[in-house]
Amino acid sequence: MTLIRPLDRIVQSHATSDGAGVKLRRSLGARASDRLDPLLMLDAFHSDDPDDYLAGFPPHPHRGFETVTWMLEGRMRHEDHLGNLGDLEPGGAQWMTAGRGVIHSEMPQQTDGRMRGFQLWINLPAAEKMRPADWRDIAASEIPEQATPGGGRVRVLAGRPVIDGHTLAGPINGRAGERSTDPYYLDVRLAPGERLDLPLPAGHNVYLYAHEGRARIGEAGSRLELHQGAILGDGEVVRLEAEDEGAAVLVIAARPIGEPVAQYGPFVMNTRAELEQALADYRDGRLTAPGEPA
Repeated sequence: MTLIRPLDRIVQSHATSDGAGVKLRRSLGARASDRLDPLLMLDAFHSDDPDDYLAGFPPHPHRGFETVTWMLEGRMRHEDHLGNLGDLEPGGAQWMTAGRGVIHSEMPQQTDGRMRGFQLWINLPAAEKMRPADWRDIAASEIPEQATPGGGRVRVLAGRPVIDGHTLAGPINGRAGERSTDPYYLDVRLAPGERLDLPLPAGHNVYLYAHEGRARIGEAGSRLELHQGAILGDGEVVRLEAEDEGAAVLVIAARPIGEPVAQYGPFVMNTRAELEQALADYRDGRLTAPGEPA
């Protein structure tokens, strides 16, 4: 018998701002109690008003985790201390492993129009927190898409889910063992009234976020409103059903790390002492690996 994952609890998103004043909605990470090992934070940004996003995210540091930026609409440029430069275009994504340390900026490349997308933070285990930083820009054409039987579609940025009998290998973690947290990151779009059963690995923690319309979750049909997140219980299958207007839901899953988390802003370590070291390294120009320009 297939075990459908039940709803554990709803996570409300909250309007806030970050960077130099970019307006967004934060669900995971709005409070420390709203983390879901190893998922630390999920921000959604969506605005037609340039005043909400033009200031962008000027140079800032990270250490100890991964950041995932997925653009639905709009353009953003990434630059970092390693000399990397990349443009995020509509439908594309960037997967960055901060590791020991990176200092980067994310700045809009438009002065009008809609800016819409997400940024996810995924923790790294202690053994990987001090690895060298790296990143990958992923074009929209690299992200596989599969139609669903009821008229919807699923795009897969990370993982290798089976959808209507087809295995889709995302550009990130498309092979087992590629990343220790074994992340899955999908954008599921359902037609009005459509139901989809999505197998995901048992034991992974699963988080949902509705960014269009409303959906029902699990066998009980619990409602997920627009801009709400949901933490699911364990099981083998995520069941989603769109309401009358259809729905678009992020489905994010990862293997839990099971280690203590010590966080101060953009630094995520295991102990307070490691946090203090990260702050000292940043202050003294030692955040990056030996031999790298700071």
